[in-house]
Amino acid sequence: MLSYPHINPIAVSIGPFFGLGPLRVHWYGIMYLIGFVGGWWVARTRARRPGSTWTELDVDDLIFYAAIGVIAGGRIGWCLVYGRDVIAEDWRNAFHIWDGGMSFHGGLVGVLTAAVIFAYQKRKAVVDVFDFLAPLPGIGLMAGRLGNFINNELWGRPTDLPWAFGVPDASGRLIGRHPSQLYEALLEGLVLFCVLYWYTERPRPRLAPTGLFLILYGLGRFTVEWVRLPDANIGYLAGNWLTMGMLLTTPMIFIGVGVMLYAYSRHESSGNFKPVAA
Repeated sequence: MLSYPHINPIAVSIGPFFGLGPLRVHWYGIMYLIGFVGGWWVARTRARRPGSTWTELDVDDLIFYAAIGVIAGGRIGWCLVYGRDVIAEDWRNAFHIWDGGMSFHGGLVGVLTAAVIFAYQKRKAVVDVFDFLAPLPGIGLMAGRLGNFINNELWGRPTDLPWAFGVPDASGRLIGRHPSQLYEALLEGLVLFCVLYWYTERPRPRLAPTGLFLILYGLGRFTVEWVRLPDANIGYLAGNWLTMGMLLTTPMIFIGVGVMLYAYSRHESSGNFKPVAA
C-alpha cells in the first residue's frame, strides 16, 4: 500500500494585504490554468498548419469563450447535481471553486454553448468548431484530475492492489483505496488527448472527431466509475454499482457511436481544412 504524499492544496500564500488576509493560489486553480494554456498552445499550433482555415486570433477567442463556458457550466452542473448539500450549508460555497467541485457534464454543456456562440459570431459551422475543439479538453481533464488527487478527494473503493493508497477513514484507520483520480487522469486525460490528437492530424469526415471524443470519454469515465466511490450525498442509484457518473456518461457513448456512423455515412468534408485543389 502506498502512502499519500499529503500535498498542501495551497501552492502559494502571499500577504496578508491591507487587512484583507493572504492571497492564496491553490493547486486546483493552477491545474485549470495548465489545461487552458495547454489547449491554447495545441490549438494555435494546429491553426498555423498549412491548409488550416483557422487563424491564431480565432484560437485566442475560442479559448476565451471555452474557458468561461467550462468554468461556469462545470460549477453550475456540480451545484445542481453533486453539491446541493454543500450549497445548502452556505450559498457562498457555490463560488468556492478552489475547494474543488466541478462537473464534467456541466462543463461540457457550457463549452458546447460557448462554441455555438463563437461559431455564430465568427460565421463558422458549429460542427467544425466542435471538431476543432475535440482533442483539446484532454489536457485540462488530466490536469483537473491531478488537482483532485492533490486535494485528497474522489478516492475509489477499498482494494489490496499494490498501487492502492492508504486513506484514513472516520476513525483514522488507513484503508487501501483505488487512486481513481489518477485512473481518470490517464484514461479521460492522457489517452483521450493522444488518440484524438493523432486522429485529427489529417482531415476526417465532418463530426467524426466529435463522435470519437464522446465515445472515448464515455468509455473512460464509465470504466473508472466501477472503482470510484460515488459522492457521499448521492450514493449508489441502484444496487451497489450504479452511480450518477454512469447514468450521465452512458448516453454519451451511444450518441458518440451514432455521430461516428452518421459522419462516415455522409463523409462530408471538414470545414477546418481548405479544399485540396484537383
